[in-house]
Amino acid sequence: MKILNNPLQARNKEEIFSEEIRQDIDCWIAKYPPEWKQSAVMAALRIMQDDNGGWLTTELMDDVAEYLDMSPIHVYEVATFYSMYELKPVGKHKICICTNIACMINDSDSIVKHLKKKLEIGFGEVTEDGRFSLKEVECLGACGGAPMFQIGRKYYENLTPQVVDSILDGLE
Repeated sequence: MKILNNPLQARNKEEIFSEEIRQDIDCWIAKYPPEWKQSAVMAALRIMQDDNGGWLTTELMDDVAEYLDMSPIHVYEVATFYSMYELKPVGKHKICICTNIACMINDSDSIVKHLKKKLEIGFGEVTEDGRFSLKEVECLGACGGAPMFQIGRKYYENLTPQVVDSILDGLE
């Protein structure tokens, strides 16, 4: 683990990330007063996760900590608390299915059962071809369209097994 404020291990900010990544993160840092740049941690983690194929390594989280002048443990706390961050590889299409109360009342259980059977995986697993992973999540805020799931940044509502098949068949 890196020790912050150690001059022997300190790197220039330019050495941590590519120019494009730095610009993206710096755009978020600029939204906060200079003394609150750590507030950009969630955006920085998302940027790093997107750049790394959908998941975060310990090394990437350490780099975010160093870039934002935070202790690594504080970055780990954020990454492990929020369900949008992944700490192991995920499929090209991460299916986040809501099983909270509104979706449950509208039979999300049948959608979960259908997905598990169709993809031959359970929650937290990736299909053999790496195309899909399945994640159970809390409310995604689309209760009026329950049952629903999210793939990438897109919501799919009013799901039935037939609608699910059509959605999955339409993905690259």
